[in-house]
Amino acid sequence: ESLAIEDTLLSIMVRFIVNLAVLFILIRLIYYRFTKKEEYVFSLFLMGIIIFLLCSLLETVNIQLGMALGLFAIFPILRFRTVNYTAKDMTYVFTAIGVSVINSQANIPLPVIGAIVVNSVTLITAIILELFLKNRSLSPLTIVFNKPELLHPGLRKQLLDELSAQTGQKIVKVIIRKIDLNKGNVELEGYYRDNANN
Repeated sequence: ESLAIEDTLLSIMVRFIVNLAVLFILIRLIYYRFTKKEEYVFSLFLMGIIIFLLCSLLETVNIQLGMALGLFAIFPILRFRTVNYTAKDMTYVFTAIGVSVINSQANIPLPVIGAIVVNSVTLITAIILELFLKNRSLSPLTIVFNKPELLHPGLRKQLLDELSAQTGQKIVKVIIRKIDLNKGNVELEGYYRDNANN
């Protein structure tokens, strides 16, 4: 336990290995398994690693944690504001940041047990939520539809059947995004259950 709270190179490397293992489980085994978004795996891993090293090294030069958090909080805001992230993706970004900060400090009472408990709670919660919500979540699909007469509230079933036939997906929910009266087109956002990722 003394090794876990010291600010030596060996202590930082031990905590780094623990953090890397937690990030691997969170990102590769949980996030990637349920989202299949390979392009974000690299970013999440590297962000977690850099944040861990920033917090660990800044702590050794007696810079307050608030300043450290402020330093790396700027980077995701600047980088990810132009990316069309879902709320789920942003939650994983925040979780990777939070786990890395917690592991870099590792000075919870009973440091080793405390870090294990906090990491375990995070990982178990993520996997339980993914398993519980995977059959309830809907995937969006943008559709340009040329039969605006089916938008009448009384024709909802016919609209869903028509959209399902056109897209090849079982559309269960529709939101109207834009109506172009001149062209007679409607931009819809249809939602379907994507069973391919389960």
